[in-house]
Amino acid sequence: MKNKEIFEVFFRRKPAMILLALKTTKKNRYGSVIAKEVDCTYSHAVKILQEMEKNRLVTFVKEGRIKTIQLTDTGEQIASHIERIRDKL
Repeated sequence: MKNKEIFEVFFRRKPAMILLALKTTKKNRYGSVIAKEVDCTYSHAVKILQEMEKNRLVTFVKEGRIKTIQLTDTGEQIASHIERIRDKL
């Protein structure tokens, strides 16, 4: 099995990739940009991000009409763990 395939056995691909995408850049991110980066629809990305917000992994920051997404400290730690596991596979 390829490394990428075995990674997906342990983690759902899109949520894991969203956390990793948020981790790679420290600046605030937009839902539409994240959706494009992980190759999913905007609505699917928002649904995943809302679940992550409920579990305190990300926060939405409203700046006027624009909503940006930031990793929380817990989200940052989990993204780091996922990244290390991915790298070992």
